[in-house]
Amino acid sequence: MGAVLEINGLRYRYPGTDRDVVDVGELVLGRGEQILLTGGSGRGKSTVLHLIAGLIDPGAGAVRVVGQDMHGLHGAKRDEFRGAHIGMIFQTFNLLRGFSAIENVMIAMMFSRIPRGEHRGRAAGLLTGLGIDRHGADPEHMSIGQQQRVAVARAVACHPALVLADEPTASLDPENGAAAMNLIQQVCKEQDAALVCVSHDPAMGARFAHRKGLDEIAVGASVGGGAR
Repeated sequence: MGAVLEINGLRYRYPGTDRDVVDVGELVLGRGEQILLTGGSGRGKSTVLHLIAGLIDPGAGAVRVVGQDMHGLHGAKRDEFRGAHIGMIFQTFNLLRGFSAIENVMIAMMFSRIPRGEHRGRAAGLLTGLGIDRHGADPEHMSIGQQQRVAVARAVACHPALVLADEPTASLDPENGAAAMNLIQQVCKEQDAALVCVSHDPAMGARFAHRKGLDEIAVGASVGGGAR
């Protein structure tokens, strides 16, 4: 099976600036592999994930997810592809207000190929499996740990090949942060999904066999081991 994620010569600079905030020479990730990307504040960690997901377009370079050039797709086709193949876990969870826990998970399946009639059942099964019994509860009335579990369920609802986690423990205390990362890594392993996590938390390093600073994978460098 081919790589889940391939990045080559990826560059991005904010409009009106003359310096690349993202400069990734090469990164290849296979199914089930997990990598931690580190860097200081403002180094472009979140921007890298947004480029991978096709939420913004690069100035140069290519991103391929399961062989598809993300930036060769446009509009609804890119949204549909992202929804079917990529799960995202945000630092602040980004759960939708006014929607219940189960509705937040079901929304993630809107662009998937999962039959609409199966959305509620799959969402309910994921939530129950992650220890959330109150499917109809408003996430605003849930604990931070429960909200994180809803966010994880949403991220893997479509059986993604790739999960992107953006500072997933930044808003959590150490105990809840450890529990959240245990959950994220376990679910990705169970679903054989590749995981790219970005963080500046030094404690995260011990969790990943593959970890690199963004400066180490700039043009001319590469990621060693299983993740290249």
